[in-house]
Amino acid sequence: MQDRPTVLVLGAHGRFGGAAVQAFAAAGWRVLAQARRAPSSRAASVEPLAIPLADTDALVRAAAGARAVVYAVNPIYTRWDTEMLPLARLGMDVAQRLGATFLLPGNVYGHGESMPARLDEQTPERPSTTKGRLRVQLEAELAERAASGLRSVVIRAGDFYGHGQGSWIDLLIAKRLAAGRLTYPGPLDVPHAWAYLPDLARAFVSVSARDDLPPHVRLHFEGHTLTGTQLLDTIEAAARDLGIAGPLKRGRMAWWPLRIAGVAVPMLRELVRMSYLWRVPHALDGSRLRALVGPLPATPPPEAMRQALLELRHGGRAVGMAPPLPSPGR
Repeated sequence: MQDRPTVLVLGAHGRFGGAAVQAFAAAGWRVLAQARRAPSSRAASVEPLAIPLADTDALVRAAAGARAVVYAVNPIYTRWDTEMLPLARLGMDVAQRLGATFLLPGNVYGHGESMPARLDEQTPERPSTTKGRLRVQLEAELAERAASGLRSVVIRAGDFYGHGQGSWIDLLIAKRLAAGRLTYPGPLDVPHAWAYLPDLARAFVSVSARDDLPPHVRLHFEGHTLTGTQLLDTIEAAARDLGIAGPLKRGRMAWWPLRIAGVAVPMLRELVRMSYLWRVPHALDGSRLRALVGPLPATPPPEAMRQALLELRHGGRAVGMAPPLPSPGR
């Protein structure tokens, strides 16, 4: 165990955190899983840490020698404005005191509603929402802290799915799958970026294995880019494979009721503010990431969706999945 590299996963009980714990453990790392509750992994190399994120001294003592810190903390969507940056700074402090690389799962929010159809690391950031501006500020702070010794990597990705509940797949799109119905929140011909969490987590492992990176690196994870029609086709094919009768009825979600209800319901208001992501075509160019670490594991969409549906208990019983998150935030 002492010869293995050590990773500290902050927020190990969330969906991405849980996927990261599993991916690093499978790759032979010693994993310190920080969370208020013990993670679901039973691997001998996974050690739970029930230490609050704010207790920097205790985390640094417990994670002494860690090579990487994966920041998987995700505040409730309605509390991003007040919690996202302060919590991330706590994670940065831990990584910097450990002398470890801080790894952050990023998103496309910073590119805003005017973003082009294909995004690479040089695409200008023009945030059009508060959440987008916060993400830009967070990445800017990481770059600034490189001057004081913090090493960091941001891997931006599309909408998460897989590894349990809490994504747009189960909260809306396939919520009524058992009743034979799918619902999509945008135009069916618009490409949308998706990230299958087990694949994304393995990309983090690959990057963490490198010791020759610049002090601050931004990378894009290509994931799956699918139009609404392609996504629904993929879900329907996976459902048939799992024995769910078809064909399935398809419908479009209307946003106007959410706009009205959002006046009184903060969560709906936050979702409406980000609704442009379903109207604006976007895909992530992952060529720089591949050039850096080589070919990455890429689960084909039909296989990934089949597993995601199994984890949501469609067509079988899943074991050991993470609990639902409060919102489909990335």
